[in-house]
Amino acid sequence: MFTGTLPFPADLSSTRAPYIALAPMEGLMDGVFRELMTAIGGIDHCVTEFVRVSGLLLPPKVFYRLCPELHNGGKTQAGTPVHVQLLGSEPQLMAENAALAASLGAPAIDLNFGCPAKTVNKHMGGAVLLQYPDMLHDICAAVRKAVPSDIPVTAKMRLGYEDKSVTLENAQALASAGIQWLTVHARTKTEGYKPPAYWEWIHRIKEVIDIPVLANGEIWTPEHAQQCQQQSGSNILMIGRGLVAVPDLGLQIKDPKHTPMTWQQNLGLLKVLAKSLPDLQEKQLTSRMKQWLHYFSLQSTDIANVFELVKREMNKDAFFEAIDQITLDTNQK
Repeated sequence: MFTGTLPFPADLSSTRAPYIALAPMEGLMDGVFRELMTAIGGIDHCVTEFVRVSGLLLPPKVFYRLCPELHNGGKTQAGTPVHVQLLGSEPQLMAENAALAASLGAPAIDLNFGCPAKTVNKHMGGAVLLQYPDMLHDICAAVRKAVPSDIPVTAKMRLGYEDKSVTLENAQALASAGIQWLTVHARTKTEGYKPPAYWEWIHRIKEVIDIPVLANGEIWTPEHAQQCQQQSGSNILMIGRGLVAVPDLGLQIKDPKHTPMTWQQNLGLLKVLAKSLPDLQEKQLTSRMKQWLHYFSLQSTDIANVFELVKREMNKDAFFEAIDQITLDTNQK
């Protein structure tokens, strides 16, 4: 049984400003990116990319690689807690690795039952487990038993694998295993990342379990966040792509008086990213910057135009020279 203090009120009516967690995004949301995002502000906790658990107890170096914040008390330099996420299907092995992560300083352990990737699902990981409520329960119960009682154990699920026929049963199985809160990506594995997100299903889940539920999926603007809260009945949110596209989205959601960052300021973050990755080869670095630039372009016509001009540029200096020139030309108009 968990005996610590939840990072947000169990009674959601007692909190005004939404609580916002930064979602894990494989291949993007690493330690460097978490440092950048939490330095901007508006994020209450982060979750790591998943640690794949399969066949053995992992060495500590794996956890330190995926969660370098363990060297800083499990927090980013901005003081934002970073929870370690595990993905796997063997209860005892998941429990042993969770206990290790906790001993290394993880402030919470999150269990991934939402990843839709074919390779992961093929090897009985992620969303494929949503077909087996008993397995969900057994994994969570084993992890909860193995992890010290003052460290929360949480889970993330989608609404189902192919359909929503066992959505509520899955949520109940997870909650009954002793987790402290549940994050729900409001789409099935089959629905992937295609709009819309079915936030009303989160409200249905909240009616059958008595733990906090984080609402996740298709939150790109403060208006979306408000709609999600209304339809889901939850003001604890998890946001992934929306925060990558609009880095100060958390601040915008929490404070209507916050002045949004300009597209020029967003572009300036690319230089911060480049300085944070000095060991990457030039091609890898420009690819990483263009990855973020692409997300920026999803919510900014100005940046979409910039992206079209530099998306094939592989030289770092030429990449930044083009961006600086575009910014200068725009400011002089």
